[in-house]
Amino acid sequence: MTQAAPSTLTAPPTDHPIVFYDGECGLCDRSVRWILDRDKHARLRFAPLQGETYAALDEPNKPTDLGTIVFRDDRGLHLRSNAILRILHHLGGPWRPLATAGRVIPRPIRDAAYRFIAARRLKWFGGPEACKMPTAKERAQLLP
Repeated sequence: MTQAAPSTLTAPPTDHPIVFYDGECGLCDRSVRWILDRDKHARLRFAPLQGETYAALDEPNKPTDLGTIVFRDDRGLHLRSNAILRILHHLGGPWRPLATAGRVIPRPIRDAAYRFIAARRLKWFGGPEACKMPTAKERAQLLP
């Protein structure tokens, strides 16, 4: 009998914030493309919730729900609307004041709107687009 190979999962890198998204969701795919287009300094990294990078993330409160965007930066894990606001903050430029303004809306209301859209995202947006290939710069930002 052969022994199982040791786990090859390694902890996600900590040198850049990471956006964890549902890799099989059209809205999530479009959102990642939108963020990539605005991340002029390539500050962010991206990994699907179904991927190796998320599986290797050792966080006690790590959600398993694919309907939840997860963002990890130097302040820890952020979920749902807080994740979106932190992403906007990291994009900088005009997005940073928008993120600050978004915090005026109470989190329960923001998260209720997030959950409403998340529950319908696959019906409304389908799966990811298969046509566009990432550029070399974008590929450097994508994690398994």
